[in-house]
Amino acid sequence: MEVRQINLKLPENLVEAAESYVQNFGFRNIQELAAESIREKIFEKNEFDETFSKQEIRLIDGLIEASVKKKDFVSEEELNQLLLDTESQNEL
Repeated sequence: MEVRQINLKLPENLVEAAESYVQNFGFRNIQELAAESIREKIFEKNEFDETFSKQEIRLIDGLIEASVKKKDFVSEEELNQLLLDTESQNEL
């Protein structure tokens, strides 16, 4: 695995809190804490299903928003048709 170094600027109070966290929870250093925190945020708590494309997520979000505004919730079949209709309109 290729490793890439980055620089990270943090406010002093956050550095002090991170140093304390490192000591209390057995991390070797702040870099290890930062890497673990990023890993957790990205891989363990990812809120989006990455099997959807960005366009699909945008279409779904738009449909949900429109449904909530209209207070119009529909069956799965109707939802599928609305998604197809929305996609066709966005392609125009």
